[in-house]
Amino acid sequence: MDGSAELRAQVREAFAKGQSLEIRGSGSKSFYGRPVCADGVVDLGRHRGILAYEPSELFLTARAGTPLREIDAALAERGQMLPFEPPRFGPNASIGGTIACGLSGPRRPYAGAVKDHILGVRVLNGLGEDLRFGGTVLKNVAGYDVARLMAGSLGSLALILEVTVKVLPRPAVEHTRVLECSAAGALEAMRRWALQSTPISASAYLDGVLYLRLSGQEHRVRNFAETIGGESLKDDAGTAFWEDLREQRLDFFQKDDSLWRLSLPAAAPTQPEHFGVSLWEWGGQQRWLRAVSDPAAVRQWAHRQGGHTTCFRAGATPNADTDIFEPLPRPLFALHQRLKAAFDPKGILNPGRFYAGL
Repeated sequence: MDGSAELRAQVREAFAKGQSLEIRGSGSKSFYGRPVCADGVVDLGRHRGILAYEPSELFLTARAGTPLREIDAALAERGQMLPFEPPRFGPNASIGGTIACGLSGPRRPYAGAVKDHILGVRVLNGLGEDLRFGGTVLKNVAGYDVARLMAGSLGSLALILEVTVKVLPRPAVEHTRVLECSAAGALEAMRRWALQSTPISASAYLDGVLYLRLSGQEHRVRNFAETIGGESLKDDAGTAFWEDLREQRLDFFQKDDSLWRLSLPAAAPTQPEHFGVSLWEWGGQQRWLRAVSDPAAVRQWAHRQGGHTTCFRAGATPNADTDIFEPLPRPLFALHQRLKAAFDPKGILNPGRFYAGL
């Protein structure tokens, strides 16, 4: 269903009246980011449908409200997938919300992030202008790559109408290995493997166990599994583990306390134990922390390592004084403000969702 005309009219009216709008898809990721206090709501749920899919050219174009489950089904019929393995956090999660939140799943460090697979977008800016950026192949992108700017913008720059993404073939074989080891041992092994050509497509460390997903041709997966040792998870159990990790259904995530995400360089050491209970992904470059008693200390430590932090879920008793995203240096915040002014001069789209004043 094409709802672009109605959406365009709604944004133009809001711009003329100076009224703010909250952009809403299925609401599966409404917990993410700062709360929005707006005069109205733009509902993208009915603006949906796959517009183009060329398996031989490895791209798919869909309207923003298209559920990921419909895209997954269409890709699965042709043995293909979204390479960045996005989390859903709900049965009706849409492709537009996925792009706007910029979240990637376990395959991210091995296949690329959301932004790496965006080929083109069609958006409405804060004036209600209908704009297109990019195309269906990477070579179509010239100058500043505005399409990728939409990834992780949380709807603060523009309302996504359509998105074209790169897709890839599904691996012939996937197999999960588990190895018992210390945190330091897991880090050392993952850094060593990162310098080699391996079939690793996902990694996680939890409760003294390193989980590795191996993907690719059968002989390559089998040879690497024999080289690293450890135990196997049956195919169904392995698939379930990575899906539960992606969707935060593991026991680790089933708590009422706040959940923090640390994004760190590969060389970062193990964090102090008193920071909280942790789960690591992405070769140790994404770390989840629960029961964080001193967020300021965690942020300072991450900053010293060259990383940053996000209060991913505020928990049952959120602290109103805690910034959701890493506070930005003044020059960088000024750059964000200029981008916001260029796309949304009156600041009517998702005001404050990203940072106060944006």
